[in-house]
Amino acid sequence: MRTPKILTMLKTYDRSLFLADLFAGITVAFVAIPLSLAIAIASGAEPAKGLVTAIVAGFFVSLLGGSRVQIGGPTGAFIVVVFSVIATHGYDGLVIATLMAGVMLLVAGWFRAGRLIAFVPEAVVNGFTIGIGIIIATSQLKDFLGLKPEHDPAAFLEKLPSLWNARETFSASALAVALLTLALIVFFRRVAPRFPGLIVAIVIGSALAILLPSQVDTLASRFGELPSTLPWPALPDVTWARAVELLPSAITIAFLAGVESLLSAMVADRMIAGQHRPNAELTAQGFANIASSLFAGLPATGAIARTATNIRAGGRTPVAGIIHAATVLLVMLAAAPLAGNLAMPALAALLVLTAWNMTEPHKWAGYARGRPADIFLLLLTLVLTVLVDLTVAIGVGVALGLAIRLSRRKSVESDWTPPER
Repeated sequence: MRTPKILTMLKTYDRSLFLADLFAGITVAFVAIPLSLAIAIASGAEPAKGLVTAIVAGFFVSLLGGSRVQIGGPTGAFIVVVFSVIATHGYDGLVIATLMAGVMLLVAGWFRAGRLIAFVPEAVVNGFTIGIGIIIATSQLKDFLGLKPEHDPAAFLEKLPSLWNARETFSASALAVALLTLALIVFFRRVAPRFPGLIVAIVIGSALAILLPSQVDTLASRFGELPSTLPWPALPDVTWARAVELLPSAITIAFLAGVESLLSAMVADRMIAGQHRPNAELTAQGFANIASSLFAGLPATGAIARTATNIRAGGRTPVAGIIHAATVLLVMLAAAPLAGNLAMPALAALLVLTAWNMTEPHKWAGYARGRPADIFLLLLTLVLTVLVDLTVAIGVGVALGLAIRLSRRKSVESDWTPPER
């Protein structure tokens, strides 16, 4: 079933639902703004690209999606992929890859591939999620500690020595801002989970940066002022040779977008006792990524953290996601220059905490008690993600995981003996 969930919900929509969606949408927007900025920066893109993605992709995910409460936008899972694509093929290459990934997701939704997520081994998903979390956290150490390395390589094994060699540039002011922001985010999440404490914590941390004696980098000092308007949509310059070159990256983006959006929708179902439409969700992700590429945005998918925030804030229909996108747009139009004062260590603290949450440390003991084959698959995917490449990790992990699953089925079948008749 590919019918957007919003069409079903609007049949019984009323004023009370709208007020609940209005509050939730505004709340999620103030969570999405700093996250979108931080994710764009960590991905090697301009900060404004994160806001554009949250606005454009977030709108289409809610308008056409198969979940009642899914919130779409840029997510931490894409940081590694996006950084690699930009470094190898340039930002125009990323836009083309995102467009191609959107088309792939449309095709997947049309052929009702939403149920195929059940065949992706959970150990693979856990392994590359933990690996991505490690890479994100490592990438933020520079701003978290105020380091100024001569070179900032993308590869994990090269980055660590580079950061160590820059240890003499350590800034106590940057660390103070990062730690204060980190503590405030955790405090607000525990004491007032429905309060948009994320943006408050980053604003307070950035205010501290102004008061400290040594200078702390801000968005404006590093990237200049944020634009206060959306760019005009335009088709990227796609050639056959360019498409072939970017095909592996597009497949990785499509796979990640599909898997993460469906996982997020499944988590949301458990929180609201609902049931999403997986093929409608894939179709929406396809349209969202195509639209994001037309506005030169980043790849997008369903965001588990923002979706959970939407539910906790009272969001009940896709209208909340549309209001979230509209609120981010209004903030961009009216207050973009103010965002330039946000301190880089504060945004780094946000991403370090995001990376920690992505690894889900509370589940590690459960992973360790799993089957040996699953533990091996998780660790292999993790190591390949961190040390080699996410595309290789996914390909090897999924192939090996399916082989393990087939061998288990064969072993079960071989133990069965037909009864005598």
